[in-house]
Amino acid sequence: MNHTPRFRTVLSCTLLAGIASASATACGESDRHPLSVKPYDAAQQVALNTPKGRAKANPDKPLEVTAKGKESRITDVTATDADGHRLAGELTADGRRWRSTGALAAGVTYTVKVATEDRDGAPGARTVTFETSPAKRVLKVEFGPEAGTYGVGQPITATLSLPVKAKAARAVVERGLTVRSTPSVEGAWHWADDEKLHFRPKEYWPSGATVTASSNLAGVKVADKLYGAPVKPLKLTIGDRIEAITDAASHSMTVKRNGKVINTIPVTTGKPGFSTRNGIKVVLGKEYFVRMRSTTVGIAASSSESYDLPVYYATRVTWSGEYVHAAPWSLGSHGYANVSHGCTGMSTRNAAWFYETVKPGDLVTVVNSYGDTMDTFGNGFGDWNLSWDKWRQGSALLADTRDGSSPTDRARLRPVVL
Repeated sequence: MNHTPRFRTVLSCTLLAGIASASATACGESDRHPLSVKPYDAAQQVALNTPKGRAKANPDKPLEVTAKGKESRITDVTATDADGHRLAGELTADGRRWRSTGALAAGVTYTVKVATEDRDGAPGARTVTFETSPAKRVLKVEFGPEAGTYGVGQPITATLSLPVKAKAARAVVERGLTVRSTPSVEGAWHWADDEKLHFRPKEYWPSGATVTASSNLAGVKVADKLYGAPVKPLKLTIGDRIEAITDAASHSMTVKRNGKVINTIPVTTGKPGFSTRNGIKVVLGKEYFVRMRSTTVGIAASSSESYDLPVYYATRVTWSGEYVHAAPWSLGSHGYANVSHGCTGMSTRNAAWFYETVKPGDLVTVVNSYGDTMDTFGNGFGDWNLSWDKWRQGSALLADTRDGSSPTDRARLRPVVL
């Protein structure tokens, strides 16, 4: 019973093919689906609020795309700059309007691609290119330290040209600054003040690591009428892990390289009233000769504590004048008593060895002193005296998250190997 209908169906197509070969696609109408044809030019069906001619758009205003009339609707909009950064936006449910939700960048060129469909479902397309005006106020960023080889304790610094106080603006800055390490580490930015950020890993940098700092803030809106400027990238190499641990109670310094003791040195540290600061410090620099005067640290020339001494092989650990240096005038106290005004003194021979062994970024830790703990910021790098949890609290992005932040934050903030 089923043979006859099936035969007739086949015969109908056969007869159509025989009668008019030009209509051979009559049995294959799927080839004429609206989506199978080239999109038509939708220039007459959509409007953009971009300026005409060579005029440049105001980056403080959102980008809008609207459908004209009732015969078509918008199905998709993509707006990207020359670097491939995509502008976020939302399309209304009825397809009548698309509006950017992300801030436009200043001084860049955008390419906008609009997809539409007419009442029959046929696809349309329109592409528009426009430029945004350059920013009148820009936020400049300078990375530090200078490129070179540093110790495992060296923080990365980012100094801003203008203060940034609002949390939302600080979050924009942090998202735009990237630090990557090979091998990879977990790390975070911490705001030292309104104009400076420090970046450090959770643990010290791995020996032999390559660290790069870069920015994608150029043209990005940071705050009202304030946009990021291009930033010069920075590349550092991390050397051996050199650690000097000074025990003020035993008057000795133990120096390690990659965990192995390489020297033990008798020293003298700060006497009562001038006790050396406790805590972890980072080598800031080295000076073969320094003229040390008590007046520079607030001790009057008329005081019995005043001094004016030529000092050699001086390794600086604070900006206020704490050094590890040669102190031949107190040689008899080295290893026995603390008689300095806060510095760590040793023989000229030992100071020369120390001077040649350490580099900026290496670690100098003082324990068992009666002095205060090294300041976190402002007098050198006391960054490592904060626990990792407290360090994260100084980040505009991580302050309200736990140590297991969201995957998005982890992807952004944890340096990765490229």
